[in-house]
Amino acid sequence: MITAPFGNWESPIDAAMVAGQFISFQDLVVDGNDIYWSEMRPLEQGRYAIVCSQDGASNKDILPIEYSARTRVHEYGGKAFTVDKNILYFVNDRDQRIYQMLPGMPPSAITEPGTRFADLHITPYGIIAIAEQHTPNQLPINYLACINISSGEITPLHSKHDFYAHISITPDCTHIAWISWNHPNMPWNNNELWIAKLSNAGLSHVQRIEANNANQSFFQPQWDKHNHLITVSDKENWWNLYKVENLSLTPLFSIKAEIGLPLWILNMSTWVYFQNNILCISTEGGTNKLWHFKDDHLTQIELPFTQLTQIRTNQKKLFMIAGNSESPTQIISLNPDFTYKTIKTSGTLSIDPDYVSKPEHISFPCTSERTAYAYFYAPKNKKYLNNDTLPPLIVKSHGGPTASASTGLNLQIQYWTSRGFAYIDVNYAGSTGYGRAFRLSLEGNWGIYDVEDCVSAARYLIKTQRVAHDKIAISGGSAGGYTTLSALTFSTFFKVGASSYGVSDLAALATETHKFESKYLDRLIGPYPEAIQKYYDRSPIYHTEKLSSPVIFFQGTEDKIVPPEQSERMYLSLKEKGIKTKYVLFEGESHGFRDAKNIVAALEEQRKFFISVLELA
Repeated sequence: MITAPFGNWESPIDAAMVAGQFISFQDLVVDGNDIYWSEMRPLEQGRYAIVCSQDGASNKDILPIEYSARTRVHEYGGKAFTVDKNILYFVNDRDQRIYQMLPGMPPSAITEPGTRFADLHITPYGIIAIAEQHTPNQLPINYLACINISSGEITPLHSKHDFYAHISITPDCTHIAWISWNHPNMPWNNNELWIAKLSNAGLSHVQRIEANNANQSFFQPQWDKHNHLITVSDKENWWNLYKVENLSLTPLFSIKAEIGLPLWILNMSTWVYFQNNILCISTEGGTNKLWHFKDDHLTQIELPFTQLTQIRTNQKKLFMIAGNSESPTQIISLNPDFTYKTIKTSGTLSIDPDYVSKPEHISFPCTSERTAYAYFYAPKNKKYLNNDTLPPLIVKSHGGPTASASTGLNLQIQYWTSRGFAYIDVNYAGSTGYGRAFRLSLEGNWGIYDVEDCVSAARYLIKTQRVAHDKIAISGGSAGGYTTLSALTFSTFFKVGASSYGVSDLAALATETHKFESKYLDRLIGPYPEAIQKYYDRSPIYHTEKLSSPVIFFQGTEDKIVPPEQSERMYLSLKEKGIKTKYVLFEGESHGFRDAKNIVAALEEQRKFFISVLELA
């Protein structure tokens, strides 16, 4: 073995492997015995392809290469396609129109440009979907819509709320359920569950579930074959399953784990009816488990996976996206006896496990008598020994901030750990996976608790002698970029940072961002503009005199969520002060990088920057 300084180890996990070896699975759709899914392909400039496995046979691309199935509703999208009797209906990324594609035929547009669609459902009345109408210089208008497949005519069904999600229609198409919410709520804070009768004439008998309890967040309502409704709610702190009876909720069972998810993406699925029983996925921290609810008993199904998402069924088999910390993500099918088969993996690359660092879930004390959580990855490379020193540490602040660190194989993390960096992925206050109270604890405290928790995570590792005290870096994207910039500005703990499309000006974010998040800060910071002083006090851009650590910035030109001006202003301010900095702008990228060449460039530039500042060369 070779003795070499941490941070300089050579690794077979290079940036090109991180960017291009693995695709990313998105939506799953079942049509009879066929399973369809979308996959984001970095080597095709981030295109979203649709693939079909017909009755367990070989996988086949069915979407022509000039099309990409991606919806921009809420900017984050979700369920951009559906399939009914072998006919594909999808939203095309370039123009956001709905297309129909019959077997053996090219796609044909149904709708005109100007309105975006998501969560498509085929009914005898037309395509029922979430619509988002865009008019220049106006906020988008969101509503439930019915689209005539022949003419493309759009008929609004319900438009009394700011946002809509999780359409569910009974098998006989006589009833509908949906989730909606209004500003300043976000869907994981408080939302509403509605039901109505559905017919060719539209909606009737519209009723709200649990109208007397506004302080809860619903997720994934779903009808059974007898038109009974079950939904997820966090009314008792944890997102658990409830049956709807007389417009009220009755719990099916109670576990201290989350069966819901924050609705950043539409039509996520954590549970299904399966052969008169229920299968559900729970989240504890960042780890998933599969449960079988039968005869009022809840039994865990043992599988070799710690990441499970998008569970679907055709009542003969179950399908889901699965992964763990050591192998690529895959689409699997489960038989009724819960034996599984792999349909497709996200990559064919075989990685030597001696280069893969496994996550260790830790908890640690924080300020205000709080506890936070994280996944720690130690450096690992079979060819190298350390030189009797402690490794440098990268602290990762995830996005959202209502997201969470997870345990699936993440080659970006392994890129660092296989080169001799320690890495900690922090689930700070506000993260999902630890109950409603923990998730809402960041309200009014963004820029404070998240920063304190990232610092506390690093201090914990220093105290336990696992990392070097003087070589601590922090990185994050989007909301995690804000935490990164705040930590570098309002503390002197970190030596260097990397911000990807991060927020530096809270007031600008509140006034310039897209509709979905335009009131998010009312809860995280305070009502705007009434709390304008808090926005100023917690915006790194106005306090660069406190910043003395180098920062590298990454940004996409087409970002509508955090516009490029936020990164540019911060970069120019640091440059004027003479602080080491760099600004990398990617043409055509939006909020998150999808083109392989840009992912490679960002990772390599960040590594060079960190090595230089931390003096690891």
